Amino acid sequence: MEAIVNRPDIQGQDRRGELETLLASRFSIIVIESREEARVLDLVRTAAGRVRRPRGWALFQWTVTEGLNRLDVDLGGPQKIYSEPAVLLKHLKATPAAGIYVLCDFHPYLSDPINVRLLKDIAQSYEQVPRTIVLMSHELTLPQELEHLAARLRLALPTRDERRAIVSRVAREWADAHGGQAVKADRVALDRLVENLSGLSGTDIERLTRQAIFDDGALTLADLPRALSAKIELLNRGGLLSYEPHTAKFADVGGLKNLRQWLNSRKPAFTGAATTLDSPKGALLLGVQGCGKSLAARATAGIFGVPLLRLDIGALYSKWHGESEKNLRESLHAAEALAPCVLWVDELEKAIASGDGDSGTSRRVLGTFLTWLAEQRSRVFVIATANDISALPPELVRKGRFDEIFFVDLPNREARIDILTIHAHKRGINLTTPELATLAELTDGFSGAELEQAVVSTLFAAHSQKSPITTALLTAEINATRPLSTVMAEQITALRDWATDRTVPAD
Repeated sequence: MEAIVNRPDIQGQDRRGELETLLASRFSIIVIESREEARVLDLVRTAAGRVRRPRGWALFQWTVTEGLNRLDVDLGGPQKIYSEPAVLLKHLKATPAAGIYVLCDFHPYLSDPINVRLLKDIAQSYEQVPRTIVLMSHELTLPQELEHLAARLRLALPTRDERRAIVSRVAREWADAHGGQAVKADRVALDRLVENLSGLSGTDIERLTRQAIFDDGALTLADLPRALSAKIELLNRGGLLSYEPHTAKFADVGGLKNLRQWLNSRKPAFTGAATTLDSPKGALLLGVQGCGKSLAARATAGIFGVPLLRLDIGALYSKWHGESEKNLRESLHAAEALAPCVLWVDELEKAIASGDGDSGTSRRVLGTFLTWLAEQRSRVFVIATANDISALPPELVRKGRFDEIFFVDLPNREARIDILTIHAHKRGINLTTPELATLAELTDGFSGAELEQAVVSTLFAAHSQKSPITTALLTAEINATRPLSTVMAEQITALRDWATDRTVPAD
């Protein structure tokens, strides 16, 4: 067991220095987007204490419920007469005293043109009276007329040292509540917990640590699965990412030998075993519907041995301007926080297909996604699948966006034998080698999904007829099926012709 100790916070000092620089640089408006109000106030208080003394600045906090309250000097409580936004801003505009004013959750009032004009007046009179307004909220869209007067400070998530400090504080709380008895912490469990808590806010880290410690006063490896599950739930507040706990194995996938070999060759780089190689970005799977693209995405997570996250494209879009791109950015940041993982973007063309009433939203979403693909350095392996080639823009399918583009074609004879064997075995059907060879010949042009459905339909037919499952029944169900390659022959042929010289065969 190991004592939980605190360590220096280097990055926290850097953020205070950055805020000090913004304050000293005479920015009249500073925007900080964060859900951690207490943490931001502490950061502002520390930075303000360093820059205000030579200038005699005062430090205030405002909320709509309490009004204006001075933080650096006790004046007997908040001044509630300034609780109304317009009254507050008129007061700030009229006051001759320099100061730093932290306005909490002011974002709803930025839609009022009077408030916007007052903020602009205050900002533009900075040379006469130096007043810095810090707008703090969980999200904040600044009106365009104020953008050139403002600076944004992104509050980074807690570093490894900060996370360890939070764990230490929670451990001390437990010890204080139990007569000074120390928390029993396994060293490996402690290190892995601190690592797994990356990507969370300080408040969420504290909650999860308290769950792990307070039930038994110990921190062991048994606490880690629950902490990881809770972390995924916290990061998925928007509901766009879903955690897929059941990944597949390529033993459950018929064919796709080239894709399987390609993934295995990149596994050491992704897991970090090959330290001299860059982590792979991902792969784009194009192809015929029902031929195993989604199953291959699940099997990829199985090969790499990491969680599988699925991005819900249908829930991405919003009627509000800019909200769709924001939803995508938040989901991608959440995936980064859960790294290492596989991010499955199913039917990608639906997210970027534009229509008559699109208003450019799809192009902005595409731009956001492409920028993230180019810049992200975390171990997030993206598996994107698409059926409609015509809906994919050239900038997405060109080399460099993904490590490779694979075409998942209709299964060949060998792959059809594998697929029939897999689905028959799952359902307790024993087929001989000659029977499999015969069925494979009959199913030329069938997709993997159609082969599975033929087996399922045979089970229903046998149950209805109260007869055993025979090759004759399977043959009858196969002959009664019109595969997609026949029903939509022209489209399938055009798709396969397009992919011939443009993609790598998955099998």
